[in-house]
Amino acid sequence: MEEQQQINIRLLSEADSLEALTALIHRAYRQLADLGFRYWGTHQSVDDTRQRIARGECYVALCDGELVGTVVLNLPDNASGHDWYNRPDVTSFSQFAVDLPFQKQGIGLQLLGIIEQRAVALGVNELACDTAEGASHLIALYTKQGFRKVSMADWGATNYKSVILSKTLTESENKN
Repeated sequence: MEEQQQINIRLLSEADSLEALTALIHRAYRQLADLGFRYWGTHQSVDDTRQRIARGECYVALCDGELVGTVVLNLPDNASGHDWYNRPDVTSFSQFAVDLPFQKQGIGLQLLGIIEQRAVALGVNELACDTAEGASHLIALYTKQGFRKVSMADWGATNYKSVILSKTLTESENKN
């Protein structure tokens, strides 16, 4: 039986390398690029990473000091781009990535749990995200975690239409 590795999740610090974070995102999104999806995360620059982080709180997952996962919880006042995201009771997340060797170990679920708790603390009722309409494996993953389809979007910068998914949050769910 494999020994479970200790994962530490914390906010991104100024000491963290945005170059390393961008490289992690590229690696994690590579499978999606191989499927033909041009997610922003497949090719974003370090400046893009910096700008996306500036919209909210960036959480990182580390294993033995190595960066293995990340997610940005967009602060409610910084949501934009779609009517659902602009609602005062909704916040969203983006730049959600777990490095390939660390996928399917629960790290993504840990990151989601942290941002769900934080979203409740921020006073919102819904946590939303979007993904490619054709990325059925990601839609299934989010659906299994309680997300539902609420709308569609065409961001123009991608080569696909996006499904906007949202999860209703309650304080009691997040006190575990």
